[in-house]
Amino acid sequence: MFNRREFCAAAAATAASTAFGSRVRAADAPYDLIIKGGRVIDPSVRLDGLRDVGITQGRIAAVERTLAASATTTIDAKGKLVVPGLIDIHTHASRTAEGPGMVLVDGITGWIDAGSYGADGIEAGIKVARASPQQGRLLINVGRAGIIAEGDTTDLARADVGLLRETITAHRDLIVGIKARLSKGLTANDAEALRRAQEVATPLGLPVMIHMGQTESALPKLLDLLKPGDIVTHLFAPPPNAIIDEEGKILPAALAARRRGVVFDIGYGRVGHLRWDLVEKILAAGFWPDTCSTDWNADSKTTGVVDLPNCMSKLFSFGQTVSDAIASATVNAARTFPVFRDRGTLKVGAVADVALLELREGDFEFVDNYDNKRKGKQRLFPAGTVLAGKRV
Repeated sequence: MFNRREFCAAAAATAASTAFGSRVRAADAPYDLIIKGGRVIDPSVRLDGLRDVGITQGRIAAVERTLAASATTTIDAKGKLVVPGLIDIHTHASRTAEGPGMVLVDGITGWIDAGSYGADGIEAGIKVARASPQQGRLLINVGRAGIIAEGDTTDLARADVGLLRETITAHRDLIVGIKARLSKGLTANDAEALRRAQEVATPLGLPVMIHMGQTESALPKLLDLLKPGDIVTHLFAPPPNAIIDEEGKILPAALAARRRGVVFDIGYGRVGHLRWDLVEKILAAGFWPDTCSTDWNADSKTTGVVDLPNCMSKLFSFGQTVSDAIASATVNAARTFPVFRDRGTLKVGAVADVALLELREGDFEFVDNYDNKRKGKQRLFPAGTVLAGKRV
């Protein structure tokens, strides 16, 4: 896992350097905004230290130990973490018009709605995404009716390849992939539903996100259908068909999928996706998540999800570092979808999306999807958001 994280960080830093280049700026020129005295953690450039962040015209203009120049607005960040704007790649933020604003106050400056809508209802999600103050995009459900109580593709006729392709083509600016919920009871033939999703996604160069755990088919059969860039969400889902066997070993198919570039995402959610004993076994086997997401909905504040910073804190008691937790919701998340490729970093020249967080010490209780409690000594809390250089 260490080598994989190092590789991701180095690749992101190289990409950011190429994208933003080197910028020179007069030291005494005023900034639009300075965030002063915070602990800046930017895994994309392996930075963790006290810094001032200067912002001009909506972009990061300087990250220095001290900025003496003036600014129109100053944010005192002493005692806080200053990190790239958070990116949540598994939400249901487009289910309500208020969703994007609700997650924005949690520090989320980019979100993906993971399959709330299929082809029949996608216009509702498109409307919310288009009006979102931050970048918001959609994964279209392979089932044309979207998420429904009787199961998205329990009737495989809902996995209409022609209609799916036509709908994506009409909305390529906002639809960035396909979602397939593959748990038993949600699909009649999970492998066929996934095959149809790939039939559309592959020629269009789009990723497929699969919702795993309790699948009808053995998980290796499904993992073998995934291509580089596809995403497995709910990676800590319990048996049947978890990514770990009864002996505590990660399935060879999961290891092979990771080697060929499949992304493994947490997708916390609130029902059936995560159990602490499975988390412990999977992490003990050395299989750490690439990205941290919430499976957010409008009721998340009243569940074990709460918000993305809370979810980012849940693996601290298992040994995850603060920097790695931040990477999972910034640089790593940014690399999953091209729309976010210039985000997830505070490198000079980058869009000035910034999250301020508080890392509090104390006695905290974290809840899995089965009402099991786990104690922790640290927790992240949202403390402010800067979007495109503006405090919101």
